[in-house]
Amino acid sequence: MPEDITRAVAARSFWSGTISFGLVSIPVNLFPATRSSGVSLRMLSPDGNPLVRRYYEPESGREVPYDRLVRGYEIEKGRFVVVTDEELEALEPEKSRDIDLRRFVDRDSIPPVHFERAYFLTPAGQSTKAYRLLAATMERTNRAGIATFVMRTKEYLVAILADRGILRAETLRFPEEIRPVEEIDLPERPELARDRAGPVQKAIDRLTRKTLDESELEDTQSRRLLDLVEAKREKGQDVVAAPAELVEEEERGEVIDLMEVLKRSLRPPEPGPRRSRRGDARRAPRGRDLREMSKAELYDYARELDIAGRSGMTKEQLIRALRKSA
Repeated sequence: MPEDITRAVAARSFWSGTISFGLVSIPVNLFPATRSSGVSLRMLSPDGNPLVRRYYEPESGREVPYDRLVRGYEIEKGRFVVVTDEELEALEPEKSRDIDLRRFVDRDSIPPVHFERAYFLTPAGQSTKAYRLLAATMERTNRAGIATFVMRTKEYLVAILADRGILRAETLRFPEEIRPVEEIDLPERPELARDRAGPVQKAIDRLTRKTLDESELEDTQSRRLLDLVEAKREKGQDVVAAPAELVEEEERGEVIDLMEVLKRSLRPPEPGPRRSRRGDARRAPRGRDLREMSKAELYDYARELDIAGRSGMTKEQLIRALRKSA
């Protein structure tokens, strides 16, 4: 295996299961193949305080607390069908550890526009013979597997690909997510004289290389922005600091870390919450304090207690709701 994949295997995967087809079962671990590297900017007030997003009613201007939010599907302009958290959970697919490989197709038959997000599939357990055999066979025959698997509460459609002895899962966009070319206003294709293609062909040949140099893929815009930030930081120019209490409040109200939620959902379930003789719910399962738990852990705990509106709560709101449920 390449060195970077070997290091990844040593780390903890956030999903594990089994590739299954026919009588073949291959245990695998799932790792993200990509990571975000963009530069993010925060919205600040003129005084340098970080801003937060709130929900409010446009007509009255009244703010709506997170625990009062409901979800709705718009069936026509201004009319909605309300769907509760409980109803959404009832629609979740059955939990499974299988990557159900249903079909093998020619790899080139899958249009690249269908590929959405990449994951590495690495062999789990001691034996890697079946994994290596599948990867080598798929690579030699230029085939891709079409499969489905369930991760947390969603079923994914994926293509299983093999490159350099490594299996990769690419989540696929569904056909309805692909915009038909006919919807785009393209000019009609004119008849092209063969002799006019010469200059274009020469220009293409002049710029052609056998392999891609990854140095040409540098994110130059992010680099320029970081250089600007560093230059202004060194000069002390336009550097502002939010009050410590605001920073602390923001940390308590952090957005749910999706990756952490996925990791938590795949661990064995925790035993139900125990209440003390005084009915104090400030202590989480196994005696952990609520404030020591991540937001993903608090969300799972709130789900066990069936707390309404939990999906839209901040960390601080989850803590308050869990304490209130005592």
